[in-house]
Amino acid sequence: MTEALNGRSRRAPRGRTAPIDESAVRLAQSVQLSPRAERDAVRVLECAADLTRINIVRALMETPLAASDLARIVGRSAAATSQHMRVLREVGAVIPTRSGNVIRYRLSKEPSAVLLETIAGAFDLLNKRE
Repeated sequence: MTEALNGRSRRAPRGRTAPIDESAVRLAQSVQLSPRAERDAVRVLECAADLTRINIVRALMETPLAASDLARIVGRSAAATSQHMRVLREVGAVIPTRSGNVIRYRLSKEPSAVLLETIAGAFDLLNKRE
């Protein structure tokens, strides 16, 4: 079975007809992500690859915040922050709530939000080195 993943093939290497440890290969294959989960993982990882979005998630882990306050916290313009919020909304990580002309964001309970919280929280290890 051949599946393309970012241009890579999952075929067995040429010249090798059987695995060295067939049971280990079957076990490793059983824990691989499904094609849909792979697509979702790519989206979450691309989202997490931007430090501004990580800082937004870190802020939202503490409390829901208005969009303008998020911009102030991450040191970006309202327009730039809005683009980051769009990316976070697209992966299902944040939920906007409008109250008059103020939009507040909070983290969702979706797997994407949980993953981003875990990634963002892991950076606390860097703070402990100081």
